[in-house]
Amino acid sequence: MEINQNYSKIRLWVVFVLFGILALYILISYGKLSFTPVTENEEQSIKIERGSILDSSGKPLAVSASFYHVGVKPSVVEKYKSDLAKVLASPLKMTEEEILSTIDNAPADFVYLKKRITETEYENAKYLLRQNNLSSFVSFDEVIGRVYPENALASQVVGFMGDAGTGLSGIEYSMQSVLAPNIQSIDTAYYSPTSGKGKNVYLTINADLQYKLEKIANQAMENTGAESLMLIAAEAKTGEILSYISLPSANLNNYPSSSQAEKTDRPAVLAYEPGSVFKIFSVASFIESGKISKNDKFLCDGKCEIVGSAGEKAVITCLDHHGWVTAREALQYSCNDALAQMSQKIGSEDFLRYIRSFGFGSRTEIELPGETRGSVKTTSDKLWSIRSKPTISIGQEISVSALQMVQATSALANGGVPISLSLISKITNYDGTVEYQHEPTYKTPVVSKSTADYLLSCMETTARAGTGSRANISDVSIGVKTGTAQMLDPETGGYSETDFVSNCVAVFPVEDPEIILYIVITKAKGETYAGRIVAPVIGDAADVIIDHLGMARKNATSLVHSGQITVYAENPSTIEDVIPDFTGTPKRLLMNLLNRKDMEVSINGDGYVVSQYPEPGTPVTKGMIVELYLE
Repeated sequence: MEINQNYSKIRLWVVFVLFGILALYILISYGKLSFTPVTENEEQSIKIERGSILDSSGKPLAVSASFYHVGVKPSVVEKYKSDLAKVLASPLKMTEEEILSTIDNAPADFVYLKKRITETEYENAKYLLRQNNLSSFVSFDEVIGRVYPENALASQVVGFMGDAGTGLSGIEYSMQSVLAPNIQSIDTAYYSPTSGKGKNVYLTINADLQYKLEKIANQAMENTGAESLMLIAAEAKTGEILSYISLPSANLNNYPSSSQAEKTDRPAVLAYEPGSVFKIFSVASFIESGKISKNDKFLCDGKCEIVGSAGEKAVITCLDHHGWVTAREALQYSCNDALAQMSQKIGSEDFLRYIRSFGFGSRTEIELPGETRGSVKTTSDKLWSIRSKPTISIGQEISVSALQMVQATSALANGGVPISLSLISKITNYDGTVEYQHEPTYKTPVVSKSTADYLLSCMETTARAGTGSRANISDVSIGVKTGTAQMLDPETGGYSETDFVSNCVAVFPVEDPEIILYIVITKAKGETYAGRIVAPVIGDAADVIIDHLGMARKNATSLVHSGQITVYAENPSTIEDVIPDFTGTPKRLLMNLLNRKDMEVSINGDGYVVSQYPEPGTPVTKGMIVELYLE
């Protein structure tokens, strides 16, 4: 019995000793931890700061901002949900019924009442919750998002960033790796606060010019009742896009609820038959190949009958009987008969080679996603027939994009040498250092300078006394070519009797081309003839561009000036503790507000402020959005 008691005591002592050792180990380990700096997970500690997208002058088009998701646990807030609904309805811009329904119908024991509320809404909600002792029942999860100060301006170019922090469309998508560095690519051993900073992308687009041309485009949409409209203005010598319009367009601050039509980037992704505008490239091919001369004449009697070697026939009809015409006159009157006859002078393979050298059938490689190649047939294509070559020469049986049309026209504007199009002016890093600057990229010459100059002179004739006369500008030389093409009916597989593509291309000044302007209107209601509905829009847009760029006009008034200019000082607008009354303030005095980092300022329109939000006297809070409307 004594032995068992001793054995039990020994076991007890062993257990005490082991517990003591364990306690000592814990104390020592805790002590070490308390004096050891906390090492966070490196991947989590690196914060990515997305770069901004700006216009060519530095006006912000896409900037990062903080948003908040508002969440509750239904089981916790059951007794207080009515009070929460009353308090949160105003700052969340929801009805009490909507909030209660969201809580009652939650699929799990956590639900977001609303996602992506602004900093201002967040501050208001927090304040009201504190005032009513309800703060502990609501969670706010901060997320980094985007604010688009110009709303729908050039929206298909700017693009949209999703909740995951990646671009979903436009430049936001195509320049994702530039705007936001890949966290996996950051060397954590040399990580610094600047490692996670994205670069800023400056577009070639000028926001002020874009706004003016969008106004013209929207009016044209309203006047024609059209389904869609595209308008591109590009610098002929650099390939830089000054304005890029695709209507209808999406408000980027409300992008998820936009329709597919508003999100579609038509100039890049839409392929269509251009109709008679294409004739300038066909004639350039015929002249350059030496198969026709500038003085050759062709008899237009209303139709061109073509007979193949096997006796098959094709008939190309014309809208008029133009009589004997040269290539210049054929373009001036947009004569299908003469173009079809010209096409029979050149071999099919040679003709297709010229078309492809202009860039048709290939992507322009502009900095946008989803660009179409269009479609150029081959002679081995099962759909190739005796009528394919003459039909292609008048702009049918071929599909193109608006970007291809602009790039092809650049060959005529640059003495036969096409130029690559670009939407990126420059890229800067976080401190403003320029890391990329756009330089013109010229492609392989397509035609000779004499051929290119001849086509420009033919386009000028068309503007002065042809189908493009309504695009003519009296004091700046301009060359144009219009085209109206029937659209394919997807149900019948044939051409529609009611749906048309009306388009027009312009180059000005003709003697020293600076601007290429191209417009496409689809499915206009009523009048569809391009010379009547798109040519006038080209004239209006050209006038705006000429004045915006300060281009010389032939009959401009000259004034003698002493050379002395008196400048009266005007102080730029500021925002301090409360929002001031901006009514009547000119736009030039507001521009410095766009540099504010603690709030988002959106300036809409030109002229002077006529209305604003928030109202004057509203206290300033971090991240608040200020909207100014000018006329």
